[in-house]
Parts: sequence; structure tokens; C-alpha cells
Amino acid sequence: MESLNVTESHGDPAGPVEYIQHHLGNLSVGEGFWTFHIDTFFSAFILAVLLGWVAKKVGDNLDPDKPPTGIQNILEIILEFVEKQVKDAFIGYNPLIGPLAFTLFVWILLMNAMDLLPVDLLPWVAGSMHVEHLRIVPTANLDTPLALAGSVFALIIFFNIKVKGGLGFTKMFLFHPFSANNIVAKILLMPINIMMTTVEELAKPISMGLRLFGNMFAGELIFILIALLPWWIQFIPGGIWAIFHLLIISLQAFIFMLLTIVYLSLAHQSMEEGH
Repeated sequence: MESLNVTESHGDPAGPVEYIQHHLGNLSVGEGFWTFHIDTFFSAFILAVLLGWVAKKVGDNLDPDKPPTGIQNILEIILEFVEKQVKDAFIGYNPLIGPLAFTLFVWILLMNAMDLLPVDLLPWVAGSMHVEHLRIVPTANLDTPLALAGSVFALIIFFNIKVKGGLGFTKMFLFHPFSANNIVAKILLMPINIMMTTVEELAKPISMGLRLFGNMFAGELIFILIALLPWWIQFIPGGIWAIFHLLIISLQAFIFMLLTIVYLSLAHQSMEEGH
């Protein structure tokens, strides 16, 4: 029977290994491939709702006669930054790319930033409500980065077929990266082209997802290890790592956004432009 992971006692983990295992455990239902991480979904969903609410609030209060202030000013700076990346990296025009890039950048940045909260704070709150495990950094769970990358990959396939057509998309697998003028050589190269193009396309979402996950999981683990130190020592290494981690969480959000723009730009190119 599937069961929700809840506590039966409120005792602290017995040692460092148990402490790390406890903090790396998810509140989940199901087993194996069908495991559903409730805490990961809940954190990502709440941040998405928060982002949507703030964006709507700012949009409703826009006044062209007044200079931007507060959160509106911050969002406009981010929006201008994202627009510049789209103009520099995306060839052609698609009204979806700008909003998509902005949403991915800010949402991933917010999810990454959950790592800056004290390690024991929210798990302690959850424990007081008889919830044993609570991981609040969605991008430190492999499911979230791969789901984001998979969504981008679906868009890559969609626009490849839309721009190149079904026949053109098929030709991309048959005649790329190696082409030949001789019909016999073309046929002989087809199996190699299919294999290499398939690997090339699948590497896009896998590398995007694993890069984000690896960096965020490592950052989360380092914070947990610092939390094992005596409280009077934690502040110096914790503060230094938090400052450095600000760069990591921002950089990872930027890289994911930029790769999304670049890959979708490639998907919008015809076979001739691609070569």
C-alpha cells in the first residue's frame, strides 16, 4: 500500500550520516519510477503562483507617467536583460521566446534561492506538524530539472517540425551531420547520421537537466555539511558559501535560460541555414 512518509517520533537524527540522509529525504508517495515527491512539487508550485501573482500585481499597477520603483523596477531590469539575450541569441522572431525565457529564468532563480534559507528551519516547522521529510529546493531534486528540460525539448521538437516540416525533420536525421552527393554514400551514411543526430538531440535536455541538478544538489549538500558544525563555527563558512552560492544560483538560471533560447533558435532554422 502506498503511504505518505510522516514521522512517528520527533527525535533528532542520531548522527551525521542520519542527519544528512534525513535532510536529503523527500516527502513522497509511491515507489520506484512512480514515486511522487510532494515537497518538490509543492515548493515549485507555490513559487510559480507567487511569480504569477507578483507579475499580475505589477502589471495592474503600471503607470507610464511614473518612474518604476520597488519590485517593478527589479522586474523591468530582469526583463531588459532577458530581452537582450533573446535578441543576441535568437535568430528570427517568435513572440513565445521572450516570455518563456523570462519565466524560466525567474522561476528557476526563485527555486534555486530556496537553498539560501536555513537548513533546519522549514524541516523543523514540518516536523512540528508530524511531517518527517521536507526538501524545499525543487531544483536539487532530479525530477524538476529534467521536467523543465523535457518541456523545453518538447518545444524544440515542435518547432523543428513546424519550421522544417515533417519531411525536413526526417531529413535532419537521415542526412545530418554527414552528407554526400552520391546516392549510395547517402544510404550508407544514414544509420550513422540517425544515431549521431539522435544522440545530439537527446543530449540537449539531458545536459540541461543534469547541469542544473548537479550544481544545486552539491550546493544543498554543502549547506547540510556546514550545518553539522558547532553553531558558533557555522556563521563564517556558511556566510562565505552563501555569498558564493548567490553567484551559482544566478548563473545556473542564466545558463538554462540561454540554452533554451539557443536550442529554440536552432529549431527555427531551415536545413540550409543549419548547415
